Amino acid sequence: MMMNNSEKGESPQEATPAPQQEPSTQDPGPREPAEEEYEDGDVVAQGSPSTRPHPGAIEAPDGGWGWVVLAATVMVLALTLAFPSCVSIFYTDLQTEFNATNSQTSWVPSIMTSVLHVGGPLCSMLVQRFGCRATVMFGGVMSGLGMTFSSFTNSMEELYITAGVITGLGFCFSFQPAVTILGQYFVRRRPFANAMSSTGTALGLSVLPFLGHYLHSQFGWRGSFLVLGAVLLNCCVCGAVMRPLGPRRKQSVGVPAAPSANGNTESSGKRNSVVQSWCKSAAMTLHKNMAFDLFCINLRFRMFSLGITWMMLGFVVPLVYLVPYATTSGMEPSRAALLLSILGIINIFIRPPIGLLFNMPWFKGRHIYVFSAALLFNGLSNIICCLGPSFEVLLAYVLTYGLSMAVVGSLLFTVLMDTVDMRRFQSALGLLSVMESVTLLIGPPLAGVLVDRMGVYTHVFVACSVTVVTSALFLMLSFYWLDRRDAKCKQEQQAAPNGHPPKACVTLVPECQYRSVPTEGARDTGGAESETDPVTRL
Repeated sequence: MMMNNSEKGESPQEATPAPQQEPSTQDPGPREPAEEEYEDGDVVAQGSPSTRPHPGAIEAPDGGWGWVVLAATVMVLALTLAFPSCVSIFYTDLQTEFNATNSQTSWVPSIMTSVLHVGGPLCSMLVQRFGCRATVMFGGVMSGLGMTFSSFTNSMEELYITAGVITGLGFCFSFQPAVTILGQYFVRRRPFANAMSSTGTALGLSVLPFLGHYLHSQFGWRGSFLVLGAVLLNCCVCGAVMRPLGPRRKQSVGVPAAPSANGNTESSGKRNSVVQSWCKSAAMTLHKNMAFDLFCINLRFRMFSLGITWMMLGFVVPLVYLVPYATTSGMEPSRAALLLSILGIINIFIRPPIGLLFNMPWFKGRHIYVFSAALLFNGLSNIICCLGPSFEVLLAYVLTYGLSMAVVGSLLFTVLMDTVDMRRFQSALGLLSVMESVTLLIGPPLAGVLVDRMGVYTHVFVACSVTVVTSALFLMLSFYWLDRRDAKCKQEQQAAPNGHPPKACVTLVPECQYRSVPTEGARDTGGAESETDPVTRL
């Protein structure tokens, strides 16, 4: 109650001691960082999130209402990330309806997935202006309308706009804020929370193929798209429970002060100043939501972004072409859809124990190596599809691919959160999403061109295997080299004389405040190791 009164300034007697205590905890300066403390109502104030309570709530982060947010995030990921892979069920109908080739049809899920990632900066602007809750709900409405409009299209070009751009942008507005607010609710249990939230993709892969096949048999592809549009509106319900952690702060907008009496001259000057202020605001917002500075300074984030971007060129392509590969070889559509469902069921049962396992203190600092090893295994598993299109062979492929996919999906956001400071996670995710969108956009169409020219699907799986394996080796070797270099520099610093310390080779980003977050094992010993590794700088 004393803090609330001092912050609101209701009591002049309690407001005077507050400025005497603030210089000891925060650097004096302009009040601009107040917007970064709360991020317009959805980002916790500076300090440890585990010690910042909800306004008017008893539960702290890492529990309480955070479990409800976790469940909502699972549902959002099930309806967004898994949806483009299930569009392959309607491939044959789309090709027959519009007389399209494999390459032309593959642009639908490709554009949908690419826009899902490329809309990251715009999504970050909406989050800062309206908060995570409103952005997720707006994304649900947009994706639902996109699939509804898709059921009335008469050409592939119209389908590219409705199902690709509009629905994909709605997925972006729902997916990224859900992941962001989940990272704010969980700090100490973040690996477990990320692993549990990633089961949403597995849940969607196991349920949506059955739902799509049933709707296709009952209503055709147009009626199925109409019903799926209504299903996507459930993202609005999930966004409604994503309560922000901090009180909303009103952002000041640069508007000219008082009207002048000179008429048209002053009004034109006011319009120019408004335009200039909006341009400056847009440039600053874009710079803030696109972590170009982190990409230039943080070498680990740079390596991780490049590796993930190359990985996405072949990581999702097998999910797009698995069902067409099986159906064109004579397999029944119901059994082909069953393969995707089995893939999702494997992830549902594997990801939660993986999250508990990787939350152990021994894996701290080793997440990237486990991630790279699972990615290497995932790339090699694509070779199994070259053995034949029988259900037994494809079932073995789904089992191996699903196991490695569970580890990759569980650790993807955890590695990113370990690489950058959590307060820069949204901007880092925005830049990474834009980089991923390029390879996600061209991956399935390139595979479609390969199928149209070669006439077989096995070349697609071989190309995906090469792409994913090379990205895994790049990530593993680059982070190993960085760890060895940092360890060598630390040894040189410890062995140097006290009077002449060597120049530090690990430089922290000056704008970021790094804090220590205790893990499960470190709490018992009283130690607090850093949640984020030191930022390596060239």
